[in-house]
Amino acid sequence: MPTVREVPIRTLVCGGRRPLLFIAGPCVIESLDHTLSVAESLAKIAGNCAAPLVFKSSFDKANRTSGKSFRGPGLHEGLKILDTVRRRTGLPLTTDVHEEKQVAAVGEVCDLIQVPAFLARQTDLVQAAARTGRTVNVKKGQFMAPWDMKNVVAKVNEVGSDRLLLTERGTTFGYGLLVNDMRSIPWMQDFGYPVIFDATHSVQTPGALGDKTGGDRRMIPYLARAAVACGCNGIFLETHPRPDDAPSDGPNMLPLADVPAFIRSCLALRAALVESSQPETAS
Repeated sequence: MPTVREVPIRTLVCGGRRPLLFIAGPCVIESLDHTLSVAESLAKIAGNCAAPLVFKSSFDKANRTSGKSFRGPGLHEGLKILDTVRRRTGLPLTTDVHEEKQVAAVGEVCDLIQVPAFLARQTDLVQAAARTGRTVNVKKGQFMAPWDMKNVVAKVNEVGSDRLLLTERGTTFGYGLLVNDMRSIPWMQDFGYPVIFDATHSVQTPGALGDKTGGDRRMIPYLARAAVACGCNGIFLETHPRPDDAPSDGPNMLPLADVPAFIRSCLALRAALVESSQPETAS
């Protein structure tokens, strides 16, 4: 595996030979009760599996296929809910930002600031997130080659930050499909930063349901295991107790009941990979 630096996320560390990091939660904040329930379940799962986990949910889905789709509670109410999650569960938090003016408020509550794939090249947004001092997770655009992410790394470094994660989340293939080139994981790790694999957005079929994005959640475990075998430093996973009833990204979210087995299988693969890469001792 390529050598990458260790990057702190509050009490957790991603990279180096550290355990596989999980970033997980429902796609969008639906309500305080729903968000807190999922977060408490994930905190319990993480504890039982000895898995480092950052809780994720979005206060605003600004890039929905249709303008009529549910977007979330908005910045102010969404951050109040996330702050409650942090105080009640102790989990580190992440959410995504879409505008530069959102960054400072998000940085006050969240430990990891996510820049969505569609906005990976937005210089002012990326650098504003990096200036907060929080760790930033930039998702590789569906339209970008892995080696193009060197420019994202440079933009973050230019404002004096080295707290950065990069995420692989699929590449546009024709119309309405995404594919993953697993070579992107070691290629992006060559920049010296940890790489996360987004196992749920990678199975999207954008716009496939007309006014909604479709997906095939059956493929989530297969792609995740392939990414772990390729040496990714973490897994991004959106989950919901009832994905078919979710207001956003239901077809590509993993049922919450399936998360423990999913995490255990990824951890087992990671352990085998780390063990196999240990130098042999002379007899």
